[in-house]
Amino acid sequence: MLAAVLVIGVGVAIYLGNSGSGAQKSRTDLSIVKGVIGSEKAAFFNDQRVQDAFAQHGLKVEVDTAGSRQIATSVDLDKYDFAFPSSTPAAEKIQRERKITQTYAPFYSPMVIASFRPIVDVLARQGVAKKDADGTWTFDMAAYLELAKKGTRWDQLPGNTTYPVRKNVLVRTTDPRNSNSAAMYLAITSHVLNGDAVVQGSADAQKVLPLVSRLFLEQGYTATTSEQPFDDYLSLGMGNTPLLFLYEAQFVDRAIRDDGSITADMVLMYPSPSVLSKHTVVPLNDKGSQVGKLLVEDPQLQELAATSGFRTTRPAQFAQVVKDHKVLVRTNVVDLIDPPTYETLERLLAAIGRTYEAKGAGPAPKDEELR
Repeated sequence: MLAAVLVIGVGVAIYLGNSGSGAQKSRTDLSIVKGVIGSEKAAFFNDQRVQDAFAQHGLKVEVDTAGSRQIATSVDLDKYDFAFPSSTPAAEKIQRERKITQTYAPFYSPMVIASFRPIVDVLARQGVAKKDADGTWTFDMAAYLELAKKGTRWDQLPGNTTYPVRKNVLVRTTDPRNSNSAAMYLAITSHVLNGDAVVQGSADAQKVLPLVSRLFLEQGYTATTSEQPFDDYLSLGMGNTPLLFLYEAQFVDRAIRDDGSITADMVLMYPSPSVLSKHTVVPLNDKGSQVGKLLVEDPQLQELAATSGFRTTRPAQFAQVVKDHKVLVRTNVVDLIDPPTYETLERLLAAIGRTYEAKGAGPAPKDEELR
């Protein structure tokens, strides 16, 4: 009997040892897939749960971040297996140049404006902000642009005793020469200034360029990716960033984490009109295609995308996540425009870039933001 117990014990030990080594082997033998992504998706890809989900399919996904326009124009894509910019126009440019037929769009995010309750109250009295029946806020772009045209300062707004600073009323953005979120802001503002029509051709461009250029230049320094200004908004508060143009997913992600970074006086507003940022995977080889397909089809990755603040291909999933975490968002964002074509956006952005240089702002930052 003792001999039998000893044999069984040795057998169990060998089995468990082999199982442990096998599990370790499965983790060390993962196929490495490298991608370059917009910075707003860094938290998602760095999430251990996301890494574990990819590992279940034999993949270890490593990413660098860059502005989406950088990804489409200046990043050396030969080093990567997939590109994951934050807009359809940027993805389409990569797709055309690389003659790629298949792309994947696993999730999207409306563009929004983050602010603070005292600022929203001031803007509500000016007709720029309006609270809707569902409790969410609308930011009237046409009313805002009227203030911007006049160069209105915060201390010139009637009844403004909460933020009477000698700065122009401006929405903070990223650098339009690098970043997709700034390009989306350009798409919205140019649309409104063009009589609520998509900018097409040089005549339309010349009509809107004077003011849209000012909207960027008068901000002073702008970051190349959306991560930095959002961090400033969270940490430095209203005095530094009263209005910030960003991805809804960035705000919702922090609210879901409930890490204290989103405070009770922080408010999310939906521009009217707005635009969707459709995050699109462009596979550069078969390994990149595997990542894109998993992001679209794998239920666990779709759920994790929703818990990271993104609206996924399963709308009910996102709705349930924000409900469970008591995050107030607009259920249906319907006041949306189509951005100009990639070529038109590029012409506008190039013209703004020349204005930057003419004003002594220097050339666009390069890829030092990659990491």
